[in-house]
Amino acid sequence: MIMTVLCAVSEADFLYLQRECGLTQGNLSSHLAKLEDAGYVFIEKGFKGKYPLTICSSTSAGRHAFREYVQKMQAWLDPRQKTGRNRS
Repeated sequence: MIMTVLCAVSEADFLYLQRECGLTQGNLSSHLAKLEDAGYVFIEKGFKGKYPLTICSSTSAGRHAFREYVQKMQAWLDPRQKTGRNRS
């Protein structure tokens, strides 16, 4: 869900992602850390006035990986497409 949101917008702050994905702060932080380690998202931390602000965006590698994932899921869900393998 996180990559779905980040691929649809140029960037999103932490609270927007939390609201859109329906995740707790801890879960979102954990998932973002893993996506950042994989090179799929870029995280910029700063302040807006006195309040912390975390801005996230998908990287080109992240968008590419997400597109590949979507294509594989579409091929798996659409039995008319030839995938070259049997599904069970």
